[in-house]
Amino acid sequence: MDIKECKCCSERKRERGEEEYRSLMNRLNRIEGQIRGIKGMLQESAYCPDILVQVSAVSSALNSFSKELLGSHIRGCVINDIQGGNTETAEELISILQRLMR
Repeated sequence: MDIKECKCCSERKRERGEEEYRSLMNRLNRIEGQIRGIKGMLQESAYCPDILVQVSAVSSALNSFSKELLGSHIRGCVINDIQGGNTETAEELISILQRLMR
């Protein structure tokens, strides 16, 4: 499938507003901190269920990050492309959703 660029993208890159960028980076920084915490727990021989609870929290945080990013993509690139007549973006979105829902 040949996927065309959307109006908000340039060479398959997305220009993000300062607020969106800051929000996404804050989420990733928190996730990074959680991962470092898990590594520390492992190094300190923490009890397995305690580590698993933290792994579950990281998984949930990554899912929240994905939802925020996906919503931004739909509100920006997908809507702009469809309004511009590029329905291939809808097919790309379907493919992304199928991969995310595995």
